[in-house]
Amino acid sequence: MGGGGGETQTDNGVGGIQVQERRRLPLPDFLQSVNLKYVKLGYHCLMTHLLTLCLIPLILISLIEASQMNPEDVHQLWIHLQYNLVSVITCSAVLVFGSTVYIMTRPRPIYLVDYSCYRPPEHLQVKYHQFMEHSRLTGDFDDSSLEFQRKILERSGLGEETYLPEAMHSIPPKPSMAAAREEAEQVMFGALDALFKNTGIKPKDIGVLVVNCSLFNPTPSLSAMIVNKYKLRGNIRSFNLGGMGCSAGVIAVDLAKDMLQVHRNTYAVVVSTENITQNWYFGNKKSMLIPNCLFRVGGSAVLLSNKSVDKRRAKYKLVHVVRTHKGSDDKAFNCVYQEQDDAGKVGVSLSKDLMAIAGGALKTNITTLGPLVLPISEQLLFFSTLVMKKLFNNKVKPYIPDFKLAFDHFCIHAGGRAVIDELEKNLQLLPLHVEASRMTLHRFGNTSSSSIWYELAYIEAKGRMRKGNRVWQIAFGSGFKCNSAVWQALQNVKQSPKGPWEDCVDRYPVQIVT
Repeated sequence: MGGGGGETQTDNGVGGIQVQERRRLPLPDFLQSVNLKYVKLGYHCLMTHLLTLCLIPLILISLIEASQMNPEDVHQLWIHLQYNLVSVITCSAVLVFGSTVYIMTRPRPIYLVDYSCYRPPEHLQVKYHQFMEHSRLTGDFDDSSLEFQRKILERSGLGEETYLPEAMHSIPPKPSMAAAREEAEQVMFGALDALFKNTGIKPKDIGVLVVNCSLFNPTPSLSAMIVNKYKLRGNIRSFNLGGMGCSAGVIAVDLAKDMLQVHRNTYAVVVSTENITQNWYFGNKKSMLIPNCLFRVGGSAVLLSNKSVDKRRAKYKLVHVVRTHKGSDDKAFNCVYQEQDDAGKVGVSLSKDLMAIAGGALKTNITTLGPLVLPISEQLLFFSTLVMKKLFNNKVKPYIPDFKLAFDHFCIHAGGRAVIDELEKNLQLLPLHVEASRMTLHRFGNTSSSSIWYELAYIEAKGRMRKGNRVWQIAFGSGFKCNSAVWQALQNVKQSPKGPWEDCVDRYPVQIVT
């Protein structure tokens, strides 16, 4: 547009006679007066309802034509249908058959009735100074390793109230098989007891059981321990997933979903946990010390149902599960690797390429997920930018889809502060969108595959989950994997009794020191 508003201008008349200066009225600054955010929202709304807007004129024309028909026209139409009775019957039969096939073959809706997250007793909390003092007293770490752990702990985003198992509070630690079993039982049975109490479901009603724990796989299995404890029925379909990393919780949900598609009127329970006791690293290799500083005790139990009657009381409906596996690439396969160090001590090594590999897996995952969840307007913008980049200018900046238009809440696996920071930046999220992940990391640490459920519990405890809201759970795991689950709230969801945030959510969010 022209010059700035309010400037003085001299107008010269015919014959060079100077006309008195006059002050021009300022033109509106459209960039300021019209918030572009609303223009974009209007565009998205238009594209989303484009088909409906196109059908409205056709419907109006049909109604006008129908209103102009007289009784004679209706009579002629009836006579025409009588002489074409075979065609009418054939069309009706095809319509009925097609509708029946569609109803019988469409996927059954999967409902999340409720879930619970285990909260350890207060005496298992570990503070910074306690962690460092115990590490020093073990005598297994040299000064360089102790300093490294101190720096990692201070920058990790963990708070002073995370939990370690009983065996790791002893001096020296006592990581025995019996102690590991005891930790597993406390976590799994604690979560399941709360789940059964809150839902009123009897253990005998469970038809499918899926348990995932990456690093602790005893014999009998963890799923067998649950069957024995709760005396589950003899024909239960039980599964035990091991070695699948922090994203195994979504994999377990996907497996349970597939089982519920096959078996009618069934409940499925998914138990997600990790075991610290037998997987603490007592060596001095830096890349293997990081898990000591991040992983903490935690677990969850989720009740899924394919019964239509459960829709009334269920919290969520499962919308999508998208799984990405990059294990064919050697770097991705080796970036999270359990191994022995030079001294023969076992631990999990994290590669320096971890964040880059996670970014690649995320890119592949959201490329698959995007068309399923993004509005058509975002897909058109992304596609047009991609075409321009390929045909005209390779330097054209790619358009990053706005996932905030597809999801109301985000549960990003609380693997560490760097993971949350990167996703916040790359997905252009607001601090509110990653608050649940940051606060879960601060309060409970990295609880592996169960962290996304602690995050969902945080959102509920804050009273933010409204009917119709969509939640994106996204987790990363060894292999390397990136998995997503999308849920839709069926009601204004409140936190369940005895939730992990029940008596502390009012203290959050807290300021995390960088």
